Amino acid sequence: MPSAPTPKAPRLLFWGAAAAAAIAAIPLVYLAIRITGSGIDSILEVLSRGRTWETAGTSLGLALTVIIASLAISYPTALILTRVQVPFPRSFFTLAVLPLAIPSYVAAYAWLAQFPAMSGFWAAALILTLVSFPYTFLPIIVSLRTSDHSLEQVARSLGRTPITAFLATSFRQSTPAAAAGSLLIGLYVLSDFGVVALFRVDTFTRVIYSTYRASFDKTSAAVLAGILVLLAIILISLERKARGRTLRYRPDRGVANSLSRLTSTRGIRSASVTWLTGLATTSLLIPTASLFILMSEGTRALDWGELTTAVVNTVVVSFVGAVIAVGLALPIAALTSRFRNRKSAAIESLSYSGLALPGVVIGLSLVFLSINVFPAIYQSFFLLAFAYAVLFLPKSLGASRSAFESTPPVLEQVARSLGEKPMSAWMFTTGRLSLTGVAAGGLLVMLTSMKELPATLMLRPTGFETLATELWNRTELAAYGAAVPYALALIAVAAIPAFLLSKAILVTKSEEKRPTEISISA
Repeated sequence: MPSAPTPKAPRLLFWGAAAAAAIAAIPLVYLAIRITGSGIDSILEVLSRGRTWETAGTSLGLALTVIIASLAISYPTALILTRVQVPFPRSFFTLAVLPLAIPSYVAAYAWLAQFPAMSGFWAAALILTLVSFPYTFLPIIVSLRTSDHSLEQVARSLGRTPITAFLATSFRQSTPAAAAGSLLIGLYVLSDFGVVALFRVDTFTRVIYSTYRASFDKTSAAVLAGILVLLAIILISLERKARGRTLRYRPDRGVANSLSRLTSTRGIRSASVTWLTGLATTSLLIPTASLFILMSEGTRALDWGELTTAVVNTVVVSFVGAVIAVGLALPIAALTSRFRNRKSAAIESLSYSGLALPGVVIGLSLVFLSINVFPAIYQSFFLLAFAYAVLFLPKSLGASRSAFESTPPVLEQVARSLGEKPMSAWMFTTGRLSLTGVAAGGLLVMLTSMKELPATLMLRPTGFETLATELWNRTELAAYGAAVPYALALIAVAAIPAFLLSKAILVTKSEEKRPTEISISA
């Protein structure tokens, strides 16, 4: 159903969203200063290099490969967990979400330890797919659970087969969610450093890092980062086109939304269990088992005091970063979910910039800002938490926007007609119904912040160590056995918000309650 003409956004909401987007765009300001200050000749020299466009092709090709592979995993897994009678469906659902807790560089290191011959583009694509497919799996399964299944029944009554009925109804309804999750994966792959560095794949993140470290050529690195932003804009445009201007909520909540499972044969159930077990084995069991094997080979005694301090620092700074990210995301999500126009689209696009850039670029931009504008916050706890918020704002924004879009605006209009002011009307209707989705976005930011490495290395206060930095410090010294406890602790700590995220998304057992639509899309 096409949406109604877009009304004009309240001035306070618009300027609040614009201010939040401007804060998120700080790294772009830094890039603009670096690029414009280098001169046109230097820019053209970088753009004329054949390696620049070869790197662009590799980066975009890797992102598209991981997106396609993730969708190929996510749709069958979501269909099995919503349509097939498998044993322990909630346990399998949680196992499908937990790969979010494994940092990509830890997964790559664990696989390399057992399969040293792994290298190159396809090895990187495999690992990135295994750690990022939940970004598409979660919104897809939520869409399949909350879509109107009566449409499939109508299609079946008109002579459609089960597959064609699904493709014509539920699949089409899930494409916006799948596209949004795909965008998040694409941005994640474009900004990933650890996997491509370990497998020696020349994407923009690896080339930018090498340029800074080897020659400290800020001009070349800035221009390459600018191209990376352009690639991200292309992905954002494709996602917005796939999302379209359709309504995401169901106006008629009176229609039963039964999640009755299809009758399945023993063969289908066996194949489904085999698929789910194989997915859990490759994404969780192999990397964690590899880490335990490496730990058994270590000789250095574990310092429990250092480990405990790193755990506390990781949880606290990630939590503060998540709170800041949610605060920035709320006005942008409220604007873009209700008022779709060119201005709101521009604000939304600016908000995605952080996730498309490597952590080293974000770190350099905030170092530049703090030294030249706010020297008091240089190498402070707040600056590190703020970096996490800028980096992972799109994850909170996507969850909040999706939750707001799933709530009919007529509820706010009814509250206004009863005498409520605009803000209180929003809080009692959309705000209350969307609380789970907003919280899920905050959990996702916290989860991802725990794993962030480059920005943490650059911005952390002196003596402030997280699990990621402790792991990196030991890996640099080739103390791989001593690094494993920190890797396992990082996975265990990150598994907590991942588990809570999976619990938030699970549909309640009572079909009398309205399932809350949650998307972790960007």
